[in-house]
Amino acid sequence: MARITAGVATSHVPAIGAAIDNGKTDSDYWAPLFKGYEFSKQWIAENPPDVVFLVYNDHASAFSLDLVPTFALMCGEDFKPADEGWGPRPVPDVQGHPDLAWHIMQSVVQDNFDLTMVNEIDVDHGLTVPLSLMFGQPEKWPCRVIPFAVNVVLYPPPSGQRCYDLGKAIGRAVESFDEDLNVQIWGTGGMSHQLQSERAGLINKEFDEDFLERIVNDPAGLAQMPHIDYLRLAGSEGIELVMWLIMRGALGDKVKQLHRFYHVPASNTAVGHLILENSEK
Repeated sequence: MARITAGVATSHVPAIGAAIDNGKTDSDYWAPLFKGYEFSKQWIAENPPDVVFLVYNDHASAFSLDLVPTFALMCGEDFKPADEGWGPRPVPDVQGHPDLAWHIMQSVVQDNFDLTMVNEIDVDHGLTVPLSLMFGQPEKWPCRVIPFAVNVVLYPPPSGQRCYDLGKAIGRAVESFDEDLNVQIWGTGGMSHQLQSERAGLINKEFDEDFLERIVNDPAGLAQMPHIDYLRLAGSEGIELVMWLIMRGALGDKVKQLHRFYHVPASNTAVGHLILENSEK
């Protein structure tokens, strides 16, 4: 049977992708950030997944303000990098896993969660930057990827509790799939940042470090944090962190933290990163 062996959380700052694509990773500004992912690249090379279930948000690349699903599961065969205004990133297409994706769709809907089914979509930096941080610049991504988009752009986004509970349902779905697969679940986005208005450039290190601690050791308590706390303490885009709770919910109650990294600034935001090994379900 399929099993979820690990969870990965990471920010997905678009400027990180630009730094990679333009050969700037060794520059004085960017080198400290990429150093924080050296362990991660070595770890995933030694622990390669068959499938990554990657939770991210679209940045008005595939969905417009006319149509934004709360949760969207991509069930197609392959997904191309999106053109976000300056051409698609020079990264490989993402190869999906339709059989597992449709199984998760059926299982989670039967578990009383409503998902939008998507067969064709281009994926933006929210998905491709995490892949680049973990896998580098291969000619082909070394595993299948199931994209899962969450609305954290238009009000109201899903609550942390809803995301945490959905993660548990996704975990049950994966473990009921009858093919022997090593699955990792990734939660992306965040950490504290605000891109507009008087608080543009906000970074709250205290909030971020508390979040990193609690998502490892107190996810059930963290799931109860209301939207307004994310807004006040982590900025308008800090709400992206609810996507990490989907990752954490899919893991067991007990996890082993293999790696933790936090860095500011990266463009106009804070970068957080965790690798969690699934200890029990």
